[in-house]
Amino acid sequence: MVPVTGSQYQIDAGDYSAVITELGAGLRELRHSGRPVVAGYQPDELPPGAAGQLLAPWPNRIDGGRYTVAGTGHQLDLSEPARGNAIHGLTRWAPWALIQQVPDTVLLRVEVLGRAGYPFCLEIDAEYHLGAEEGLRATVTARNTGTRPAPYGTGSHPYLTTGTATVDECTLTLPAARWLPADERGIPAGAAQDVTGTDADFRTAHPIGAIQLDHALTGLARDGHGRAWARLAGQRTEIALWADQSYPWLQVFTGDTLDVGRRRRAVAIEPMTCPPNAFATGTDLIMLDPGDSVISNWGIQVSVRPAPAG
Repeated sequence: MVPVTGSQYQIDAGDYSAVITELGAGLRELRHSGRPVVAGYQPDELPPGAAGQLLAPWPNRIDGGRYTVAGTGHQLDLSEPARGNAIHGLTRWAPWALIQQVPDTVLLRVEVLGRAGYPFCLEIDAEYHLGAEEGLRATVTARNTGTRPAPYGTGSHPYLTTGTATVDECTLTLPAARWLPADERGIPAGAAQDVTGTDADFRTAHPIGAIQLDHALTGLARDGHGRAWARLAGQRTEIALWADQSYPWLQVFTGDTLDVGRRRRAVAIEPMTCPPNAFATGTDLIMLDPGDSVISNWGIQVSVRPAPAG
């Protein structure tokens, strides 16, 4: 019998272990010293709230599923019908082919052939690697195998958890200077604004408390290696997510609209190469010419403070 998420690919290194699914090349499980780092799910369960899903060839939402490329209008299926949007791309419900698996790395691939609403061809690779020191590194590579320029974006949807009962107890740090206002359908409703004085300002670490977040954030501060770092800390454990320069956006979601059993149990921190509705607005949208490719990297590291003496 095959679980609904298909084959399961486990990788290990040091104190880290992860499970990647054939369905969507999703991150179903990530553990450190046996404890969950992301909010996972069972092999025979569809990813709840897009947990761990890889999003391509666009992340987030497209208003009404409509966009124009080179003067030609396109209409995507409305995969979020209640809000009238096309959401999270075309590959998260597709089976991905296994290309390579070794103890610490798995490489999966999907071919995106032309279809109604997206008449373009892509080959997308997802490589998940674990290192005993560096933790998880995810590398997403997209190649235009077609004959015309293709609009492209990607994102990933891990829900980070420190093991606390709710995220209210956690301290959050976000490297973002601007937030993107959105309407009730999750579609941008104006230009990105300064986070100063808003609930979205976590540039200095502070407790989440009762704050509700479902925001696209940009203006990311980066370290000397070009990485932007977001951090979720509990009493002893800190989960740090980094994103390279190909990801100028983070979507941050405190899970307030999830089913009761998962509501506010983890924080989704989602690296995105473009904001919501980028296919329609062109904001940070990548146009891949035939034969061209683009590579994006993000990762997760865990640090644990020793228990107090005595």
